[in-house]
Amino acid sequence: MGASGAVSQRAQDARRQERLLREQWQAARRQALRWDTVGEGERRVLAQLLVLTARGWRLLVDRQWSANRTAGADMVLVGPGGVFVIHVTAGGGPGEGRATGLLAATKAAERAVASLGMSPVAVQPLMVFAGQRRDVNLGRIRLLGEHEIGPVLLSQRHRLRVESVRAIADHLERVLPDHAGAAVDLQTPWATATPTESEGHRPSPSDGLFDLEGLREAALKGAMQAPIEQWMTFLHPDQVALVRRNWSGPARISGPAGTGKTVVALHRAAHLARRTTGRILYVTFANNLPRVQSTFLKTMAPAVADRVDFRSLHSWAQEFLQERGIPVRLHGDKAETAFSLAWKNVGRASRLAELDPAPTYWHEEIDYVIKGRGLTRFEEYATLPRRRRKASLHRAHRQSVWALYEAYEVLRAERGVHDFNDVLSLALAEASRRREQPPYAAVIVDEVQDLTLVGVRLLHALVGDAPNGLLLVGDGQQTVYPGGFRLTDAGIDIRGDRGQVLRTNYRNSKQILDAALTVVADDAFEDLDGERTPGRRDVDLTYHDGDVVRVTEPTVEAHDRQLLDALRALPEAALADTALLCPSMRAIGHYQRLLTQTGLAVCQLEHYDGLAVDAVKLGTYRRAKGLEFKNVFLPQHDTVFAKGTPAETPGGTRGGTRGGTETPQTAREREELRRSQLFVAMTRARDLLWLGSVTTGRGSGQDAP
Repeated sequence: MGASGAVSQRAQDARRQERLLREQWQAARRQALRWDTVGEGERRVLAQLLVLTARGWRLLVDRQWSANRTAGADMVLVGPGGVFVIHVTAGGGPGEGRATGLLAATKAAERAVASLGMSPVAVQPLMVFAGQRRDVNLGRIRLLGEHEIGPVLLSQRHRLRVESVRAIADHLERVLPDHAGAAVDLQTPWATATPTESEGHRPSPSDGLFDLEGLREAALKGAMQAPIEQWMTFLHPDQVALVRRNWSGPARISGPAGTGKTVVALHRAAHLARRTTGRILYVTFANNLPRVQSTFLKTMAPAVADRVDFRSLHSWAQEFLQERGIPVRLHGDKAETAFSLAWKNVGRASRLAELDPAPTYWHEEIDYVIKGRGLTRFEEYATLPRRRRKASLHRAHRQSVWALYEAYEVLRAERGVHDFNDVLSLALAEASRRREQPPYAAVIVDEVQDLTLVGVRLLHALVGDAPNGLLLVGDGQQTVYPGGFRLTDAGIDIRGDRGQVLRTNYRNSKQILDAALTVVADDAFEDLDGERTPGRRDVDLTYHDGDVVRVTEPTVEAHDRQLLDALRALPEAALADTALLCPSMRAIGHYQRLLTQTGLAVCQLEHYDGLAVDAVKLGTYRRAKGLEFKNVFLPQHDTVFAKGTPAETPGGTRGGTRGGTETPQTAREREELRRSQLFVAMTRARDLLWLGSVTTGRGSGQDAP
């Protein structure tokens, strides 16, 4: 067909669609006349919703709907965009009674669909004003005019597949007996139709396609076929229960990799934002995660997204201090220089060199054990259990560490600068000193195991032990930084059901999870509750289609050719859901150049904001924390056991290597930490995990990155 023929065909299709829409609208207007207990404006709104039923939406109308109703749900609409609980009025304002009744009906609908695995964020209350134009929010309720309701509904992001729309509507009709189905019907003469008839086939539970378990599987399948950003919004009924739960004080959600902890935390943030008047702080350690998580929440719950502050802990603390008029002179390079001089003057010739002559370990001892725990006196440090630190330090060793710490502090103060730990300590002191109205209604901490004890104390100080105030989310097995603590050290008491463990993995197939667990199987770990947990934990799996590909080549060049071939072989548009992760910044640079020279688009994880982009996501293992991808490539993944990796600062940028040779006293701890980092990287994969190895480490004279 030529160009003119194609244009003519499109014009014919457009005229045909316009004619069909006109017929549907006329039929809907005729059917709306049957509701003679409401006014003309309300019937116009009803007609718009009836037209949507010709496009696969399902509409339930209150059997007693009349002009005298002042509250409650006149209609419940189920479509690709979710469940909408609707009250229609001909005039006046929203009114407290109307709003209260509509919210009560919305909560009833939420309870009804929770057993189907639908998150509360997918149920939205709408108040529609006939004969008016408006689009504003009244708390959780969206107020729309007659002319805005149709475009708003059609513009909603798709959450539900066709079969899910049918099944949810059928379920609601069973549990909401006051509402009956209604649909536009172009076949049945309008005069014989009644408003309480449910046109169209409604599958019964015995059909087998729409039982509860079948619907959950359909929802899961639909989410997994969508881009990974939409997959992150899927919830299982067990997770829905945690999202909606009322906790009497601080709470914690833990569980192995892939069990949906971050997903639950995001939905929890939306849930609290809808039910409180204050702001919600959602904080994590890495500075790239807040951008991604903010994007996900805007997709899931746009109406409340602007009431949740997504921040990295250190950036929030700096802004908090600036608002309070407390000067912050954070300068990582100058602080690093101060430590290097302290090591040269005090540490290098001390007894510490007997255990490890490299400054790296001792810098981390100060960062995570002394300053990270807020110690100010040697006697506190002398008897302190050094959690997750393997090297045994006698009192003489600890005296040497303390001398190194004091020398560092003097040199740092002389330069007039702060380090990252100082920022948190200053913020904690300020938050503890000024006991005023809490700045946030709730604080949600994701990847809590990556924080220092001072950081956790700071966040606890913002909300105290208020009901639903503090939620800590994380897993000790996925720790990628040295040092550790227990929640009791922070004065946080998680009692009874305020400590919940997720045990169902929704992300990884058995093949991928088995490969990852093999790396850490022998590494028992102590979680934040102090419980010793084996490295290989039992989980329930819901996904079985993933694949692990192992490639071993004698040279880097041959290895990289295999990598490029595998990336090119991915289906069209698959790069949007693909990540290439490396243990070090040096390796990142190597693969950035390689992919760019080959013509493959690259998006650095530090710049990734959660929006779909057709490019390989490139970043370190640490940068990938809290994220997941359909395809994950780990080139030269086993080199992490052969050499150290550069440290990253709390801001997420590269720090110095603080190089040196590890000794057996500290090597076991470092190797275990590297295995944990590799485990985190491997468990980011959902469908494909590509593991590359090089047997010689060299190719054509080129050092392995």
